[in-house]
Amino acid sequence: MSEDDRRIGMNRLRYVFVGMVAASGAMVALQVEASMLYILGGLVGGAVAGALLWAYLVHAFRQGSSRGRQRP
Repeated sequence: MSEDDRRIGMNRLRYVFVGMVAASGAMVALQVEASMLYILGGLVGGAVAGALLWAYLVHAFRQGSSRGRQRP
């Protein structure tokens, strides 16, 4: 797999992950029959939370994989 293919695949995975977390926030607001403003807030808040969670997961994965390489 080339570096470009890997980068494209990771970007697609990131967008799907953030989109799913954002949709989850909106669906929770829909379940409680909130107004459109709160549904939009759930969507935006979920997108922010998803992006932060993605950044944390990538950071944690890179930390873990770099520690594994240092062992003899």
